[in-house]
Amino acid sequence: MLRLCLLGIFVLSSFWAFSQVLTQEDSLSAGLIRANNSTVISGYGQLKFEYDLRYKTGTANLTRNVLFLGHKFNNNIYFFSEMELEDAKIVGGEPSGELSMEQLFLKFNINRDIYLQAGLFIPRIGITNENHLPTTFNGNDRPYVETFLIPATWREIGIGLYGRIRSVPGLNYSFAVMNGLRSATFVNGLGIREGRQEGSNATASNLAVTGSLLYYLKDWRLQASGYYGGSAGLVKRQADSLQLDSGPFGTPVGLAEANAQYHKDGVSFRALAAMVNIRDAFEINRAYGNNTPSMMIGMYAEFGYNFYQLINKDAHKNMTVFIRQEFMDLNYKIPSNGIKNGTNRKNYTIVGVTYQPVSGVVIKADYVLRKTDERNEDLIVTPFPQQLPYYTSNGFFNLGLGYSF
Repeated sequence: MLRLCLLGIFVLSSFWAFSQVLTQEDSLSAGLIRANNSTVISGYGQLKFEYDLRYKTGTANLTRNVLFLGHKFNNNIYFFSEMELEDAKIVGGEPSGELSMEQLFLKFNINRDIYLQAGLFIPRIGITNENHLPTTFNGNDRPYVETFLIPATWREIGIGLYGRIRSVPGLNYSFAVMNGLRSATFVNGLGIREGRQEGSNATASNLAVTGSLLYYLKDWRLQASGYYGGSAGLVKRQADSLQLDSGPFGTPVGLAEANAQYHKDGVSFRALAAMVNIRDAFEINRAYGNNTPSMMIGMYAEFGYNFYQLINKDAHKNMTVFIRQEFMDLNYKIPSNGIKNGTNRKNYTIVGVTYQPVSGVVIKADYVLRKTDERNEDLIVTPFPQQLPYYTSNGFFNLGLGYSF
């Protein structure tokens, strides 16, 4: 069914389009598009203080710092790149972070309506994947469903086509081909997140296709997207020895999601539901012993209100109070050789405030209540006292700063 959906999106993409959709992430390159500057430097970043109410411990972290560099070759060809440093430190002892390319691609304007991008880029899947600047979402942490089920930010090497259907105003599409995932590195409890290859010596023996339909209707933004790709990435002899399906779409992973957003007069609403299907989870577990589930599900809904709208509807300041409810089950279905763990069935309630004194600067405070089922003690290698006790209910208080320019 997912193959048919993606094929339908590809067929739709052959129609003429008449405008491009810019996301909040494109704000980093707005100067490159609208100004005469040949080269533009910008960026974004975030830091967070978290206090664990159960363990009575606090942590402070420079979550990320991203530098954007773009160049305009002419009116039709642009270069985009983002270098990201996570967790502040990459060498010199513990703790350490990660330095990586978040994006690096060329954009080719076919006309003012349709464009291609090729390189390391982020496909249009979910809400946060394309729009993950700290100034674009409420709460210090990105939605958990879009961290584990949809592993934002999810970037791979490939080529993508973007445009809009001329005959249906407000209807946009995307279609991309890229390298697939690596099932050997799946980690139980983290979904498919550790299977991302992120442009680092990625095996392209397995491929993936992804597509989306995006529709703007008055104050609503509605989207559905899908992903289908192989995850073995092995030559046939290796795959046969592990009893895995090789080939471009061998040992497939499928993902489908739908989301909706609403903004008007200070009221904001967003909701998302997603499902991941791993058909050959039994074979993956037999080969790698990583306890991969065969199906995962998740959803969330968020309501917010910007109280600055009561003072001045035209003000660019933001004082949004919000509440978000999230649910996910990362072992919704498991193969016969899998082991269920109650900690993978999670509920989150997040309440907080987002304050933007000026455009591009954000101050955040929130409280997170996390509830899970009981932990499967058979999966604990080092028991108490080495292993801390697990609480099925825990609360966290977070403070943070963010910026984008």
